[in-house]
Amino acid sequence: MNSYTVNSASGVRGEIRVPGDKSISHRSIMFGSIASGVTRVTGFLRGEDALATLEAFRAMGVEVEDDGETLTIHGKGLRGLSEPTDLLDCGNSGTSMRLLTGLLAGQNFFSVLSGDKYLRARPMKRVVTPLALMGARILGRAGGEKAPLAIQGCQLKGIEYDSPISSAQVKSAILLAGLYAEGDTVVREPHLSRDHSERMLRHFGARVESFPGGVRLSGGAQLSGRDIAVPGDISSAAFFMVAALIVPGSELIIRGVGVNPTRTGVIDILKGMGGDLELLNPREESGEPVADLRVRSSKLKAMRICGELVPRAIDEFPAICVAAALAEGVTVIGDASELRVKETDRIAAMAANLRLAGVEVTETPDGMEITGQGSLKAAAFDSFGDHRIAMSMTVAALTAPGQSSVSDVDCIATSFPGFRELLAGVVVS
Repeated sequence: MNSYTVNSASGVRGEIRVPGDKSISHRSIMFGSIASGVTRVTGFLRGEDALATLEAFRAMGVEVEDDGETLTIHGKGLRGLSEPTDLLDCGNSGTSMRLLTGLLAGQNFFSVLSGDKYLRARPMKRVVTPLALMGARILGRAGGEKAPLAIQGCQLKGIEYDSPISSAQVKSAILLAGLYAEGDTVVREPHLSRDHSERMLRHFGARVESFPGGVRLSGGAQLSGRDIAVPGDISSAAFFMVAALIVPGSELIIRGVGVNPTRTGVIDILKGMGGDLELLNPREESGEPVADLRVRSSKLKAMRICGELVPRAIDEFPAICVAAALAEGVTVIGDASELRVKETDRIAAMAANLRLAGVEVTETPDGMEITGQGSLKAAAFDSFGDHRIAMSMTVAALTAPGQSSVSDVDCIATSFPGFRELLAGVVVS
């Protein structure tokens, strides 16, 4: 179990690019594999999570060439995948497991999905239940709540599903199953979750209609291979955005970041806290909005974060908690119970770490209250095996006089290989 030390910084300055968007990287492999023809992907995130998806499709007979710059996917068509000879290992990736569950439910073969100890502890019934309504045959531990999941593919039927939670993984699993289903599939959500699946499905030629509160997909459409340029991941950029905001004397430009409106909750929140963030050169690439971000150090103030903002920033909350720890006043986070079932319980993990840094934190069932401090204390922080906790506490330590440590940092490779080196390149000691 590796750890590393972090020293306080006197500035964060320069110009960087962050790795490709993890959500879009996953989907580029999935949709390219079941499309007819060739899909070429640039900017693909070569992190452990996305590579787990890549290896799963190779195990189902999909040829994928990688020259280090471009992935070339030779799609097998909607019905062209082959039965895997072994279980499909999703590693730590909830996106891989949940989306694959939907895609595999409509195949004409048997498959088993598993993953590491953290993934095997995460809830899966949120996708198993609606897929069962479509006719899917899925078995798993704890009545289908936990992996491994055994899936006997079969003919599916379209449904109308009112999801009790706003989750892009749930929505996408149902839509992927809907590609193989008879009739239309409709998913409604309490608040709009990220819409990368809908955008990319349209890019590949699926019949997808978005409407207020939901999305409709018509089954049976054949997908055609496309070129995809994966933008920088805003979830990865969030750590650098927060670092530049909280370390005095900072100014940072982050090039080519995806700014899909369903993902920019972190920008809205940090601006609402008084952060100096500016979007430069807005443009569109492969159906996704992209921009450069300029961030300058700022005096932050507390705010209330709840409602529709939450699903638009769900993966960025550990970094947002760090910003709140240094903001004036009490930041209240609510409607975020989803944070308790991520790679770890992120509410409990961030509360424990921030208390070590001298911050007053009160947990609630669906969030937390963070009383901002003028400065943080150096400490030995614990990642709890969660990549986003590890990176968030590394950023927090930049403001703590002296030297801190962060334990179990190997998990960072799931989403952001090269994080520490990139950070070191812009930190002024």
